[in-house]
Amino acid sequence: MTETDRKINEAFDRLLAGHPEITDGKLTVSNICVEAGVSRASYYRSPQAAEIKRRLDTPQTARPELEDLRDQVSQLKKTERALRSEHAAHVRELKQTIKTYANQIQALALRVAQLEHDHQPTDRSNDNVTPISTSTSAPLRNPLARNDSRTTVKHETPLE
Repeated sequence: MTETDRKINEAFDRLLAGHPEITDGKLTVSNICVEAGVSRASYYRSPQAAEIKRRLDTPQTARPELEDLRDQVSQLKKTERALRSEHAAHVRELKQTIKTYANQIQALALRVAQLEHDHQPTDRSNDNVTPISTSTSAPLRNPLARNDSRTTVKHETPLE
């Protein structure tokens, strides 16, 4: 076996095993030539070309690692789709929760504003009322008593 034949055989075996060094790993004549570092003309002159063609044309040619890798890629793609779908459902659920909370916050803010409005004094007729002094004693006038009588009422300021 010549050096060229050995290089072609090694390149074919690497591609068949799914371990390319230079190419994309597809099992083509061009890739075998690139992996082996020989021209296409040298490849076709080599007796290995006929042997490789025969091996590839035989249906029993097993490419276990390549098939396993393809199955693994297929399984990973299915898993990725499932995870993306699950993630999307989770995101939709979170967005719905956010909308619900935003609606509740808005309703509570409106209720607070209504309560504040309800507790504001709207009747201004009592503006002339003077608050009672917190001093210890203050003279008070009894409206039922005669004009000349005055009553003194003692107020105690509670201790706080």
